[in-house]
Amino acid sequence: MKPNNKKSWRYKLHEIIYEADTPMGKLFDIVLLILILLSIVLVMLESVSEIDAKYHEILYIGEWIITIFFSFEYIARIITVKKPRAYIFSFYGIIDFLSTIPLYLSFLFAGSSFLLSVRALRLLRVFRILKITRYIGEATKLRKALANSKAKILVFLFAVLVIAVIAGTLMYIIEGPEHGFNSIPKSVYWCIVTLTTVGFGDIAPSTPLGQLLATVIMILGYGIIAVPTGIVSSEYTKSMDKADVLGKDYVHVNTQACLNCGAQRHRDDAKFCHKCGEELHPENNFEA
Repeated sequence: MKPNNKKSWRYKLHEIIYEADTPMGKLFDIVLLILILLSIVLVMLESVSEIDAKYHEILYIGEWIITIFFSFEYIARIITVKKPRAYIFSFYGIIDFLSTIPLYLSFLFAGSSFLLSVRALRLLRVFRILKITRYIGEATKLRKALANSKAKILVFLFAVLVIAVIAGTLMYIIEGPEHGFNSIPKSVYWCIVTLTTVGFGDIAPSTPLGQLLATVIMILGYGIIAVPTGIVSSEYTKSMDKADVLGKDYVHVNTQACLNCGAQRHRDDAKFCHKCGEELHPENNFEA
């Protein structure tokens, strides 16, 4: 590596694209967020035949402008890391590629216009952008609350499935095929739809006993909806209490991205990458 007296252009570009701790990094994320949302709006408008017929040229030009911007961004993300393969084959790297390439394919190959709907994958990129420092701590606590609730929620879902099978079987016995409950699987399907308060209305009980059972299931459904929320809220409150005891966030992390492997979510006081051990702030040592 060649020592430099100032930050190289690659390091500066890396800070802007991959991080949100600097004014330019935040501005880049805001612009990117606006373009992603605008792109999704264009995709939706193109699907409306009346709008597409009247404004096809404008929508087409707008989509090309956004696609070219995303193409330059994709290339910039590759050239600003030391190990491009780590980004290219990462989850977001694949999403970036798949959401950019369809327009080029539709231009080069006839009959590939159906791939344009893949552009909606750009909406997944919003999750990468929502990494502003002030939200990192809250996102960490929510993620940990969901992880800690996983076992309880799985047991709860299994219990709901058991209830649905039992209630569905009872409904099959009570109502029978003459009222639309012509099999146990279909009766279980009805029970799940009723428990989740969706209520498609394609089949419904007709006998007084069946309607009584349906009433019980509907009332039970409201209680079932509240249980997972309570479990996650309890775990989230525990993480908040722990943070208060420690006098700090559960985990202090920032938007610093490793120049070598692209790993993120480093501690504020970290000097080296938690994944590959690379120095996180090689301002004077990054080869131009």
